[in-house]
Amino acid sequence: MITIYHNNRCSKSRNGVQILEESGKDFKIIKYLENVPSEEELKNIIKLLNIKPIELVRKNEAIWKSDFKNKDLSDAEIITAMVENPKLIERPIVINGNKAVVGRPPENISKII
Repeated sequence: MITIYHNNRCSKSRNGVQILEESGKDFKIIKYLENVPSEEELKNIIKLLNIKPIELVRKNEAIWKSDFKNKDLSDAEIITAMVENPKLIERPIVINGNKAVVGRPPENISKII
């Protein structure tokens, strides 16, 4: 089943849900600000995305700028920061089996559904 990590306040995330609805395929929505992924789940998502943890961080968020920017953080520390501050997680993330994309732009989602 397809899974989307979703924030309804984000237009790109809403566009991602619309793309999935229009595809006619079954999918599950995880509102990741309410149901925060664990460190293990986030590590798995990062592995599926084939990126470094820092690439999943929303660097324009105030919490990043005030608490983390310009610090030399390990991958583990970055993952912990995202779990403790889920607003830092880029969205939407769509997973289909062993494939995943960040839906920015939303058209990326079409590549894996």
